[in-house]
Amino acid sequence: MERKLRVAMYGCGKMSQYLMRYVYEKGGEIVCALDIDKSKFGKDIGEIIKDGNTYNVKIEDANKAKDVFAETNPDICIIATMSLMNDLKDALLVCAECGINAITTCEEAFYPWNSNPELTAEVDALAKENGCTICGSGYQDVFWGNLITTIAGATQTIKKIRGRTSYNVEDYGIALARAHGAGLNLKEFDEQVAAADKISDSARQKLIDSGKYTPSYMWNTNGWLCSQLGLTVKSQTQQCVPQVYDKDLHSDTLNMTIKAGDARGMSAVVTTETEEGITLETQCVGMVYGPEDFDSNVWTIEGEPSTTITVERPSTVELTCATIVNRLLDVLEAEPGYVTTEKMPRAQFVQGFSVVEIDPNDYHGCDCGCHEHHCDCGDDDCSCGCHDEHCSCGCHDDDKK
Repeated sequence: MERKLRVAMYGCGKMSQYLMRYVYEKGGEIVCALDIDKSKFGKDIGEIIKDGNTYNVKIEDANKAKDVFAETNPDICIIATMSLMNDLKDALLVCAECGINAITTCEEAFYPWNSNPELTAEVDALAKENGCTICGSGYQDVFWGNLITTIAGATQTIKKIRGRTSYNVEDYGIALARAHGAGLNLKEFDEQVAAADKISDSARQKLIDSGKYTPSYMWNTNGWLCSQLGLTVKSQTQQCVPQVYDKDLHSDTLNMTIKAGDARGMSAVVTTETEEGITLETQCVGMVYGPEDFDSNVWTIEGEPSTTITVERPSTVELTCATIVNRLLDVLEAEPGYVTTEKMPRAQFVQGFSVVEIDPNDYHGCDCGCHEHHCDCGDDDCSCGCHDEHCSCGCHDDDKK
C-alpha cells in the first residue's frame, strides 16, 4: 500500500519557497511547518511557496516541534535555517529524540565530524537510539563533492585538487550573510571573523574539540572529499579575507547599505594536506553582489591527466533545494545515526516518491531472515518455538501470524 511521503519543514525562509514546492512536485506533502519568527505563525505555507494555492498547513512555533511531530507524524524533516551546527542544535536534537529522519541545508552539517565532533556524536548517538538518520546536503553535495570525486575516478594520479566557487549571500537569508561578515567594517571583520584563524594548530584543535570553532564551508567540504577519496588528513588550515566594493551596495537581506570599503562578504581558502601527498586547496567566495557579479564554480584536478570543469552561472539556490529533495529517499534508506552523504549513493535525479507500507492484516509470517538461520523444520509459518529463541523482531507474535 503506497502513500505520500510526509515531510516536515523546519524553517520557512527564502529556501523553503523552493523546498516545499519541490516536495509537492515530486508527489510528497508537507504535513507541518515550523519557524521561530512570530510574524509567520498561523500563516498558510502557500504564502511562502507563493504559487497561488492554499495548503491548509499553518506555520507553527518551532519551540513546539516535539508536540507538532507527535501530531503530524512526518517521515522526514527538512531543516533550512542556519549555517552552523551549534545554531541547529535544538532542531537536530528534537528530530533525533523524536525518531524523525532529518536532512538540513546547514553547510557545516555536510561533514561536521571535522569541525564540531562533540555535537555530531551527540546527535549520532540519539539518532541511533531512536532509529532515525540525520544528515546535511545541498549544493555542495553535487558541485563540491560528487562531481569532483567522479572526475577523480577518471584520473590516474592526483597531485592537487583546487576549487573555487562564488555565490550571492543575498539569496540565502540573513544568517548566512552575517556568517560571511557582510556589513562589517574591516576592523570588525578582523575581530569577529578573521581572528578565528590567526591561531596555532593546537589552539584550533581545542576549539574544534569544544565545539566552538567556526568553519568556512570549504572546511567541511574538504573533510567530505577526503573521506570519499580515502585520504588521511595530516593538516588543515583556513584563511578568511574580506571582500570589499568601491561603491555603496544596498543589501535587502541585511536591510542596510554597505559602505564602500566595508566588507560585503568574504573569501575563505582552506588548504588540506594528506598523508597520501595529495593537497586540497579550495576557496568559497560569498558576498553581496554588485551588478557585474555572478555565481561560478570551477574545479581542477592536477595530475595525470589534469582536468578542469567549469559550471557557468549555476543557480545555486535551486540546485541546493533540488539536491535536498532528491536526497529524501536516500536518508530514509540509510542506517540510523548521523550519516554524511559520501556514505550514501551518489546524488541522483528522482522522478517522484512515495512510501510503501505493509498492512498488518496482510502479514503472514516473518521475513527478517533470523528464522531461516536457526530452524530447519522447513515450515514458513513455523510454530516450533525455535524462532522465538533467536529473534526479537516481534513478527512471530501471535497477533501478526
